[in-house]
Amino acid sequence: MRYGIEIFDRFPEYVRGVVVARDIENPEGQEELRDMLSEIQIQTRQKIGEQDYREHPHIANWREAYRQFGVNPNKHSPSVEALVRQVVKGRQLKSINAVVDIFNYISLKYLVPSGADDLHKVVGDLRLRYARGDEIFVPLNGQQVEHPRPGEVIYADDEKVLCRCWNWRQGDHTKLTPEAKWVAVNVDCLPPVTRERAEEITREVAELIRRFCGGEVNYYILDRENPQIEI
Repeated sequence: MRYGIEIFDRFPEYVRGVVVARDIENPEGQEELRDMLSEIQIQTRQKIGEQDYREHPHIANWREAYRQFGVNPNKHSPSVEALVRQVVKGRQLKSINAVVDIFNYISLKYLVPSGADDLHKVVGDLRLRYARGDEIFVPLNGQQVEHPRPGEVIYADDEKVLCRCWNWRQGDHTKLTPEAKWVAVNVDCLPPVTRERAEEITREVAELIRRFCGGEVNYYILDRENPQIEI
């Protein structure tokens, strides 16, 4: 399976960390992970005010990137903004399963978008690319087929869109369940997050998955100098 990024022409400083884990266990309700997720929410509320979270450099950068490919971030929020908004407005994030809890924890800790997919449900290769507009997308926990806008940044395999607007909305086809055994976790980084910092964050994701899920875990850094990997 190839995994490639095709948007460096417009976003040359973008870095994506990818953690690939095989033969994992992905249980629900791990007490230590629940506690970690609860604590990071408290810390997020303490350091980010409800009124100014959109102005934080790690959120404002994504809002500007969305504008650059023609999407209004007030209508389609970057995932890190949506997550922070829930937390600062007092909504408690629920524990889902180990991998989901890990990427939500990392997203809040470092204020970077993060998400994951079940690779057993992927068809063909994975690409972060610009949409033609005729691709198939079914939103998380939905049934209605949608199509991305031409030029929108999408994460897709050869059959369907896994995530719309870069990291705005996860698709239903590859969502993580407790039965997932082979997963890819993505960490999206734009300046002011450096490549070095992106690698540190991605390495931490890998360590957390080893600790809580077991399995064979590897991580990769994709940037304009290394735009493609083989999984």
